[in-house]
Amino acid sequence: MAAGAGELHAAEAAAHGGVDLLPIVVLLGAAVVAVPLFKRLGLGSVLGYLAAGLAIGPFGLRVFTDPQSILHVAELGVVMFLFIIGLEMQPSRLWAMRGEIFGLGLAQVGVCIGLLTCVGLALGYPVAESFVAGTGFVLTSTAIVMQMLDERRSLALPKGRRIVAILLLEDLAIVPLLALVVFLAPGGGHVTLGERLTGIAVALASVAALILAGRYLLDPMFRILGKAKAREVMTAAALFVVLGAAFAMQLGGLSMAMGAFLAGVLLSESSFRHQLEADIEPFRGILLGLFFLGVGMALDLTVIVASWRLIAVSVLAYMVLKMIGIFVIAKLFRTGNREAIERAVLMAQGGEFAFVLYAAATSAGLIDAESNAILTATIIVSMALTPLMIIAHDRLMPKAAPSLDGVERAENLEASVLMIGFGRFGQIVSQPLLGHACSISLIETDPELIRVTRDFGFKVYYGDGTRLDILHAAGAHHARLIIVAVDDAEAALKITELVKAEFPLVPILVRAHDREHAAALINAGADFQIRETFESALTLADKALEMMDVEPEERAEVIADIRRRDADRLALELTEGLYSTAARALILGNLPLKPAPQPEAEPAPVPRPAPV
Repeated sequence: MAAGAGELHAAEAAAHGGVDLLPIVVLLGAAVVAVPLFKRLGLGSVLGYLAAGLAIGPFGLRVFTDPQSILHVAELGVVMFLFIIGLEMQPSRLWAMRGEIFGLGLAQVGVCIGLLTCVGLALGYPVAESFVAGTGFVLTSTAIVMQMLDERRSLALPKGRRIVAILLLEDLAIVPLLALVVFLAPGGGHVTLGERLTGIAVALASVAALILAGRYLLDPMFRILGKAKAREVMTAAALFVVLGAAFAMQLGGLSMAMGAFLAGVLLSESSFRHQLEADIEPFRGILLGLFFLGVGMALDLTVIVASWRLIAVSVLAYMVLKMIGIFVIAKLFRTGNREAIERAVLMAQGGEFAFVLYAAATSAGLIDAESNAILTATIIVSMALTPLMIIAHDRLMPKAAPSLDGVERAENLEASVLMIGFGRFGQIVSQPLLGHACSISLIETDPELIRVTRDFGFKVYYGDGTRLDILHAAGAHHARLIIVAVDDAEAALKITELVKAEFPLVPILVRAHDREHAAALINAGADFQIRETFESALTLADKALEMMDVEPEERAEVIADIRRRDADRLALELTEGLYSTAARALILGNLPLKPAPQPEAEPAPVPRPAPV
């Protein structure tokens, strides 16, 4: 695996009876250096891994000359990633997604196969070879897309679940596609119907066996292991389940990732689900990073230089046509423009299953070794371009304008109280006021929240409290009181400054996030500010002391002491300035409630306040 200096180190290590650690150290070091750097530059972790792999691979420092050996191991990262996704997918949820998997997924795969086959035909290649080349590119990279969805926190969103459904269909599609490669190969037509039916039966039997084992064996097994109270055994069992399920699917001719996903789904309702996720997560992260490193190493620059025109045309044509196909299908399924474009950009690349398909086609004689190398390079280049396309999408795509359908704008409002922001905090504050028959004008910037609260009988208007014209339209000049309950600390400060400048006689009560924010609000002129976390934390602490059998008088004294010292620290911030170094040092200190007694011979240390 190691070349040049790496081989010399390996020989020396073998001579001394040791293990050659240089390749491992370089592998980990490359990831540790590249990934934070690329994320700092805003290029994402995936591109960092790819660049690191290229740097230490055959066309960089040559620490590794056999990227495929890395990729074979690193594919387990994709397997474990899908296992964790499966743990979040209860069978009921998966059943509810059946329309998206076999409707949306099948439609996208079918249309994209038709479009991408045309690329090979336009370049003058035979039908069978064009079909295999285009079909391989249709199979999106599960690893890249899942990582991107995870980083964008979209996995749990409806748009993320739709992409996951398509990826699952593509994983399923690899089985008939591999069978089709055998059929299209020279002499492939001689495969008998019995052989085809046998292959299908073996695949179905593997799935059935895995489902039965997951339903009747896995939970009892983990229950027995849990009683042993051996953490390392539970970790080994978790790895055994993931790899065993992947191996079972592989024996049945299916993808390893599909086996791991099914195992995760079967354990999604187990009481050991969270334990399994915690045990697998470290392995998943390391191996998935290793996969991207392997892809970067596998980028054959010799092939790219020799056939750069063909590869450039192929990458451009495949990615553009695939994006068009994805967008068209998304619109046919009544998807919004923003989601359709984002899905097209995320899934524009080829994936790791293409390597499997191209290798099978080469073995069957359908394509030659040179074509395999060119197609593989095309896939890898498309994978490397995906993070850059995502960055371009995020920067160029205009921010979504909120839909104001069914939402009224604030206009000519008059009430005793104007409340700006009607989230979880504002809703609670409003209840005593409404219960006391106070008239309240409510404005909020989230149209969806306005629509939801309307169903509960609240009349909330759309309006941005940081704008003076909106404040006038909302009746700020008529109000006896203004309450700022927005979640955005910067917006709360801006509203406070604006209100005190334009309506100085109207009292303003503001929700503060922390002590520093509270000090800023007081400086801005807020008549009253309250930190919700501070008050709720004191209430919880009081209850905790009660459950620890502390007497009510002592509890009240302790809480009052905390309040007094917090007020002193806030006063200190206001006196010394919001960004005073001394104030920050004091706040970050740690003051015990009852300082330990000191010997008389030694001066008592100056107590430091507890952080809040």
